[in-house]
Amino acid sequence: MSISRRDFTLTLWAAVAAFGTYTCMYAFRKGITAATFEGMEYWGISYKIWLVNLQVFGYALSKLIGIKVVSEVAVRMRGWYILVLVSIAGLSLVGFAFVPPPYNMFFFFLNGLPLGMIYGLVLGFLEGRRQTDILVASLTASFIFASGFVKTVGLYVMQNWGISEFHMPMVTAALFIPAIAVFLTLLMRLPAPDAKDEELRTVRIPMNRDERRRFVQTFYQGIVLFIIGFVMLTVLRDFRDNFGVEIFKEQGVSNAAVFSQVETPIALGILVLLSMMARVKDNFRAFTIINGITFLGVLIAVAGTLLFQTKQIGVELWMLSVGAGMYMGYVPVNGIYFDRILGAFRYPGTVGFIVTLADTWGYMGSFGLQLYKNFGQANISYTTFLIYAVYVMLGGYGVLVLFSYRYFQKRFIELAKI
Repeated sequence: MSISRRDFTLTLWAAVAAFGTYTCMYAFRKGITAATFEGMEYWGISYKIWLVNLQVFGYALSKLIGIKVVSEVAVRMRGWYILVLVSIAGLSLVGFAFVPPPYNMFFFFLNGLPLGMIYGLVLGFLEGRRQTDILVASLTASFIFASGFVKTVGLYVMQNWGISEFHMPMVTAALFIPAIAVFLTLLMRLPAPDAKDEELRTVRIPMNRDERRRFVQTFYQGIVLFIIGFVMLTVLRDFRDNFGVEIFKEQGVSNAAVFSQVETPIALGILVLLSMMARVKDNFRAFTIINGITFLGVLIAVAGTLLFQTKQIGVELWMLSVGAGMYMGYVPVNGIYFDRILGAFRYPGTVGFIVTLADTWGYMGSFGLQLYKNFGQANISYTTFLIYAVYVMLGGYGVLVLFSYRYFQKRFIELAKI
């Protein structure tokens, strides 16, 4: 598939702007994962566990609010919403840094509360375009790369600048302020989809309450199956991301660069793999391929876990295989999966609504798992818990993906006969 110089420039512009904006947002959210607060407990629970749970709860609540906000916000206002939400998150880190514990824990609820809407707002700039597959791959690759990169920056700030664990999240976020200003400006100046985009991917419009309800009713069975599976996938992804430092530490690895070394190859691999989807013009065929990629990812993660348990590979390669397999499912369903559904069924709407709806349930599930691990299985190591989570959560997700795909396949065939 040939691409004009204008299309190439526009694609590069959008990809860099989205990747940069979301990577910088992670600096406001994930700096805390580089800290351990070893030995600190309140009411019998680890201080870091309190922080992670409060942030995840705020993030989940943000997704719930975002179902309406992301679906209905006018295109011209998306960038300003992002600016305000990130600013609120940054101010919460200042509060965390200077209010003494345990009273500062509440600031991590405030930190998560605005940030859950950012992804859907950024996605709104990218959906419904001929190159959406490449653009969403770039956007989602950012949170694979950023997860490791922000941890590396946070650890570096503490180990080399003498910054305390309480001030580190604030300092880490501050380092990214100039960059997010540049990337967000580029994103806000991105041209809207043209007539050719709308012909190939359908028009993308905000969805009010009635339109959102109508969409869910139209594809109810497939959406329910998918969301149940997505909850399992989000639970696994969030646990691995939040407690990666503890898992490596249990295995005797404390190198600050290990996170970038593990996550960067995953991000690049996923980016290349999903960028190739732009060559597939037929929307339902692309949807089928995406489901195949997802199921292959499940097999890779399960196989890597078996090899780690039998001591045939080390923790670095195991975390890489779990991350690669997990993100082969997580990345497509954060945009491309639903973008292709809208295109295949010629359904006008916005992917931001569906992704935010799925994310709401996903992070509610993640919050529930955190409570289960901390209060029901507190004595199980993080490593062992992740092993079980791969088999149960990712395995269950793989099964539900197959049933969900079968539903959409039958609906597509039925509509083709009309």
